[in-house]
Amino acid sequence: MTFDQADRDTSVIGPTVFDTAWRFPRLEDLPDSDLVAIGADLEPGTLIKAYQSGLFPMPLEEHQIGWFWPLKRGIFRQGDLIISRSLRRSLKRYTTTHNQAFDQVIAACSDPDRPHGWIDEPITLAYSQLHQLGIAHSIEVWDGEVLAGGLYGISIGGLFAGESMFHRRTDASKVALVALGELLWPEPLGNSAKQPSILLDTQWATPHLSSLGAIEVNRSEYAKLLERALQQTTPSDLWRRTDNG
Repeated sequence: MTFDQADRDTSVIGPTVFDTAWRFPRLEDLPDSDLVAIGADLEPGTLIKAYQSGLFPMPLEEHQIGWFWPLKRGIFRQGDLIISRSLRRSLKRYTTTHNQAFDQVIAACSDPDRPHGWIDEPITLAYSQLHQLGIAHSIEVWDGEVLAGGLYGISIGGLFAGESMFHRRTDASKVALVALGELLWPEPLGNSAKQPSILLDTQWATPHLSSLGAIEVNRSEYAKLLERALQQTTPSDLWRRTDNG
């Protein structure tokens, strides 16, 4: 599917920053490929609607925007994160914060010298704007005063959609992931039948993420998890700037 003017909802008049006039494809209309649409824009309302619809953007050639809904989606469930002995040692070595160096984190993630780098300037600008709006967030990992690693992503209700992570020191990106998990799931599962439906989305379950406990779910299962997650309300103080170290 390629977006054009016919895909715009003309009933949207004078939209706010959190609205979009673009119609995204429904689950039942998705093609049998990870890339499901091309075009539209990276305005805040468009990005928010995309994540709420199960899609996320990545740049394609010739400055086009590709919208992806993987056939197999990578996610983490509460309690599934695998923490090795070496990672436990690294957790003691580093300190972590969140939302204290978003610009530095996304700049490191978009470093053009990184292998398989995909984050271009329009993506950087779009997510920086979402950060200013309280939608995009970062986890920072510090080795003393040096930024050793981190990650950033989108938080909407009970959804955290991880976008990218980086490391400059051993295990620093893994420590960022552990810190994120502790932020999203601060209490153990226990025996309570009523737990928040938090969804940690990793886009794809890469071998690296799978080694840490990520699993794959198909589109229909992801859609169910997403629906439940979006019904949650993000605690007002969840992403308040603070030192977790």
